[in-house]
Amino acid sequence: MDYSQTLNLPQTEFPMRGNLPQREPEFLKFWEEIDLYKQVQQETAGKPKFILHDGPPYANGDIHLGHTLNKVLKDIIVKFKSMDGFDAPYIPGWDTHGLPIEQRAIKDLGLNRHKVSTVEFRQKCADYALKYVNIQREQFKRLGVRGDWEHPYLTLAPEYEAIQIGVFGEMAKKGYIYKGLKPVYWCADCETALAEAEVEYADAKSPSIYVKFPVQDGKGILDPDCYFVIWTTTPWTIPANVAICLHPDFTYVLADVEGQKLVVAKELLEPFLKDIEKQHAAILKEFKGSDLEYIVCRHPIMDRDSLIILGEHVTLEAGTGCVHTAPGHGAEDFEVGRKYKLPVISPLDDRGVFTAEGAQFQGMKTGDANKAVVKELDEKGVLLKLISIRHQYPHCWRCKNPILFRATEQWFASIDGFRELALKEIDQVQWIPSWGRDRIYNMIHDRNDWCISRQRTWGVPIPIFYCLECGHPVINDATISHIQALFREHGSQIWFAKEAQDLIPQGLKCDQCGHHAFRKETDIMDVWFDSGSSHAAVLDTRADHRWPADLYLEGSDQHRGWFNSSLSTAVATKGHAPYRTVLTHGFVVDEQGRKQSKSLGNVVDPLKVIEQMGADVMRLWVASADYRSDLANSSSIMKQVSEAYRKIRNTARFLLSNLYDFDPAKDKVAYEDLRELDQWALHKLHKLIERVTNGYRNYEFHIVYHAIHKFCVVDMSAFYLDIVKDRVYTSPAQDLGRRAAQTVMYETIHALVRLITPVLAFTSEEIWRYLPKEGDAPVSVQMVQMPEVNQSYINGPLEEKWDRILAIREKVSKELEIARQQKVIGHSLNAAVALYPDQEIYDFLKPVEDQLSTIFIVSSTGLYAPGEKVPEEANKAEDMPLFIQVSGAPGEKCERCWTYSETVGADGEHPTLCQRCLDVVKDL
Repeated sequence: MDYSQTLNLPQTEFPMRGNLPQREPEFLKFWEEIDLYKQVQQETAGKPKFILHDGPPYANGDIHLGHTLNKVLKDIIVKFKSMDGFDAPYIPGWDTHGLPIEQRAIKDLGLNRHKVSTVEFRQKCADYALKYVNIQREQFKRLGVRGDWEHPYLTLAPEYEAIQIGVFGEMAKKGYIYKGLKPVYWCADCETALAEAEVEYADAKSPSIYVKFPVQDGKGILDPDCYFVIWTTTPWTIPANVAICLHPDFTYVLADVEGQKLVVAKELLEPFLKDIEKQHAAILKEFKGSDLEYIVCRHPIMDRDSLIILGEHVTLEAGTGCVHTAPGHGAEDFEVGRKYKLPVISPLDDRGVFTAEGAQFQGMKTGDANKAVVKELDEKGVLLKLISIRHQYPHCWRCKNPILFRATEQWFASIDGFRELALKEIDQVQWIPSWGRDRIYNMIHDRNDWCISRQRTWGVPIPIFYCLECGHPVINDATISHIQALFREHGSQIWFAKEAQDLIPQGLKCDQCGHHAFRKETDIMDVWFDSGSSHAAVLDTRADHRWPADLYLEGSDQHRGWFNSSLSTAVATKGHAPYRTVLTHGFVVDEQGRKQSKSLGNVVDPLKVIEQMGADVMRLWVASADYRSDLANSSSIMKQVSEAYRKIRNTARFLLSNLYDFDPAKDKVAYEDLRELDQWALHKLHKLIERVTNGYRNYEFHIVYHAIHKFCVVDMSAFYLDIVKDRVYTSPAQDLGRRAAQTVMYETIHALVRLITPVLAFTSEEIWRYLPKEGDAPVSVQMVQMPEVNQSYINGPLEEKWDRILAIREKVSKELEIARQQKVIGHSLNAAVALYPDQEIYDFLKPVEDQLSTIFIVSSTGLYAPGEKVPEEANKAEDMPLFIQVSGAPGEKCERCWTYSETVGADGEHPTLCQRCLDVVKDL
């Protein structure tokens, strides 16, 4: 029953309607006025620490649904922990450097980064980032997230940057930082190198070509009229080809294909013939790959040779088993090329345009070069086949454009230097869900060295000087500590505003040649190095924190991002993981499981939801689903959540409205004086406390939601409160039965308000204001401890008994509904019920016979012993040896208790009251 419709409460009582969009800002103002965060921290001071370290979002726009999910989950945990006996500070943070902010600043401010000075451009980026730090801060506060909002950590803060420089210096000191020429992921659109964490795979259409490379020196094994056949989906890389790689153990064949002598792997001959649309081939010779090493082919379109080499990375998954090798455009090509001392040719500039080294392709972008290369191969007669294929291809996860593999000089962190220790540390961490362990373990196990340099300007510079005399890079304790001091005072902006001579410590000399003039590195650090240093910049420096954190909580994409970079920097500098537990959540999708996007028109704006429904409904949605997989959200889903919120609120409202004359200090009834039904309700309440607190502790908030919702709707509204309202409404004020029910209501709402506080931050605060309290209660419910289970209230046999009564009640309710549909009765109080059970049910019901009418909410109930004649009108209960008859109740309706009784009208002074109500009224 919806109790919001049963009473006309005074305006001073807990409001029926939430009006959350209007009322929630009042509580935000209240929390700010009392400095709630500070008060909670004072209340929990000295208790065991629980540190949830905030992963910093980019400060580059309004918050979206993913932000909402993430921040509310964190807030639920922090609020629960502070109410569960822990000192749980929360320092929010922001990632304020990097390409995402550069891109938005350029777009929103209309900047041309090539026409403004570096210092001016960086200042514009800083201003833009700080603007959105302030915007997002207010939006997160509007969600009800509690934290030290006045003292967040920012990756652009001078102190933070100084600590990050220290992390870099420590890694360099241990030999983990080096500079080298390697193929890296390169985004031509963003004009910078990318780390593996910044690459995502998406479907792409590419040209797929088979190309003949003519044998020039067959070493007595092959004649000059033979060809090795390569296959590639990146024709633009062929100008950089210097070799063809075979697997040493594979079998290769020289096959006559319609007069052409072609070398391919034997196992791939048949699919190769199918691809080039040839029917037959005669195998002329067979070889082991190792037999063909050092044969020399001629490059088909460039003036150079192509050497036959061997490599274990060659597979038989596709192509010909003869792998086109361009060390300037692939990691495996580079490694095998280094073994054979092959030249590294990479004829592209930062924008992905061919340089003079690309000869006839100079000035072309890779897309145009694809077509030009294919055309020239065809004209030279070496193109066997061109087809288009769709496949997964790496893209920049920021601009979403396809990336290149390009050999450039970059700074790297050597993962090999600490890989084994990182893998050991992974197994010391609790991963929730458990598959998170395997995911990050495999990433660390298989990852290449971390490319940490970026050819951008908005970020923390790589703190290295180069000797002008010999070019030797200089980084040592003196340079690191000096730069740290400069950054603490001026921020990293000083690196770009001053010349190298103004940045070096006094007396610095090159440790190679003794020269004293230097230039500075112009690259900045990967933004993941920024955020990955936060454990040192926050956990190690804040007085209310400690290292390591108890929990990192982010989306599942952070196994390759923040979880990974944090682990790498922590293990490299401290030898341990920076976290004890890592919890990941899924992504937000629509009802069809599709990613939310503007093009699909399925984006839900959390700010609009808050404006229409309130933040508590948004928070309840976060708790309602198992966040460990993807979460669906849509307008219809939010309406369903809003309805669930309304039921929880109305239950709380009904409980509060019936405590208006209840003073817990004077009116509480002892447990042993409660009726059985009241004791059953307390049993259910404390089972709820147990289930909910375990749900919170295990980070299973969907269990919290479902348990509370079921308790409010089923155990309370549909059963206990439905039954006891007659006792509460009609009994004398001091009646023991009424006070017993009020005692249960008080215990229930007092526990319930605390159980919902981590999720329903605003509603719980509102309830707390109206709740009768004992003694000096804290000013905010967020300063109260979680309820504890009273084991003396747990009564299994009592639960079994009343669960059985409830099952019988459901059978009766079904018959009442049938009678209502047949117009026999209207409201259930119009009804008289007759029960004809078997002996066992009769014996079970006989002790509670006088309560049955109240339990069924009817005016009268007759319990008939077995052997009594069952009327024809009685219906057999499904799956139960019980017949039930429903008829109209005799007598008239009492205007006070609404029951039908033959005693109504018997008293001349009060002709509209039944005898029970008459006795109460006469005692007033």
